[in-house]
Amino acid sequence: MEWFTASGYWLSRLVLQRALAALYLVAFVSAALQFRALIGERGMLPVPRFTALAPLRRAPSVFQFHYSDRFFAAWTWGGALLSAAVLAGAADAVPLWAAMAMWAALWVLYLSVVNVGQTWYSFGWESLLLEAGFLAVFLGNARTDPPVLVLWLMRWLLFRVEFGAGLIKMRGDSCWRDLTCLYYHHETQPMPGPLSWFFHRLPRPLHRVETAANHVAQLVVPFGLFAPQPFASVAAGLIIVTQLWLVASGNFAWLNWVTIVLAFSAVDGTAMARLFSLPPHTPLGAAPLWFEVLVLAATALVVTLSWWPVRNLLSSHQRMNMSFNAFHLVNTYGAFGSINRRRYEVVVEGTDEDVLTHGTVWKEYGFKGKPGDPRRLPRQFAPYHLRLDWLMWFAGISPGYAREWFGPFMERLLTGDRATLRLLRHNPFPAAPPTHVRARLYLYRFTTWRELRETGAWWHRTLAGEYLPPTRLAARES
Repeated sequence: MEWFTASGYWLSRLVLQRALAALYLVAFVSAALQFRALIGERGMLPVPRFTALAPLRRAPSVFQFHYSDRFFAAWTWGGALLSAAVLAGAADAVPLWAAMAMWAALWVLYLSVVNVGQTWYSFGWESLLLEAGFLAVFLGNARTDPPVLVLWLMRWLLFRVEFGAGLIKMRGDSCWRDLTCLYYHHETQPMPGPLSWFFHRLPRPLHRVETAANHVAQLVVPFGLFAPQPFASVAAGLIIVTQLWLVASGNFAWLNWVTIVLAFSAVDGTAMARLFSLPPHTPLGAAPLWFEVLVLAATALVVTLSWWPVRNLLSSHQRMNMSFNAFHLVNTYGAFGSINRRRYEVVVEGTDEDVLTHGTVWKEYGFKGKPGDPRRLPRQFAPYHLRLDWLMWFAGISPGYAREWFGPFMERLLTGDRATLRLLRHNPFPAAPPTHVRARLYLYRFTTWRELRETGAWWHRTLAGEYLPPTRLAARES
């Protein structure tokens, strides 16, 4: 079938696949370095306890059949190695069927992790990476030109990401409609970055321009992805620029980066090659029949499964970041349908004193990404995902969001659990665990220019109340 492939998108596919492999690498490394404290055998939400209750049909994963921390580590580091190999070009150096097997293996490897990750893996970008990774299986490699249908499916995925996010905003918080949400968002977002303070201090008229531009980028521009060239490339470029703005303004794991990667499915590879003075690509001819059959089958599957996200997009009760099947295929997406006006942070403290008095000295635990010390400039971590720090943001919104894991977290601080302490930036009790821990709720706000000059502090915080009263291990109770 002559129409089946589009040789002009060879460079677009190359960029897309290599970048997606890099994001898989980040995801696997993130899982490997954090799992013991979060979902390990002695973690806050252990996998064996979860799989004992969750049937295979609801959470398909290799860990339904066997779990040990050693096996999980081997699984995730194996995924990291395979991702690195694909990033280095291994999938283009093997036959087409082997390249497809590599991409399919990455999808299966990460699906097994996400489906037992529970609350720690409940973010929309997990499903987004899996859905993009599934489509990458059918993009082919250097032995064949990119299939047109898969490029369109990737644009359809990008459209759902952007348009879904735009609709959830317009249907949600009124500040999106009156263009005032960015008066608050840079300050109250889950994990600010090093430039967030400066974004927050932009003039308010510019915040309104930001908000209006966001609506255009998410509600109008995505339709251009399905237009002829060069309009599709222009639409993709606008989405990329918008996402880079979001990358600069905060830490959203790999959400923005997967969105940027998907945009390359609409970029004219021939024009991009001319821009970078690359030699012209020679069309590779017809794809193998078996490959065409598999691509057609995958397309039919995605079209069929699209019924659920389309119905959700059209619903006045639109839901965001939801998977309609256990394989995370053809999901619905969206972000920040509502915006917090105030930022509350849970500050965790401990003491090594046996008897508590009014003069007890409490020492604060430092987190890697979430705000703590007012004088510490927020750091850039994305696309790496600090799962505990993100969940701590939800804990500050409501204790109900942390009911499953916050108690086990505090217990592990009291026992000096090494895996848990490795998730933190600073442990104030390096010699021995504390006798008591507590959590307090603070109202945080960015300082003004004057306060920053006078105090050197990026944040100003005010005690709002007690989050968890002083507690100790039951074995230590007198």
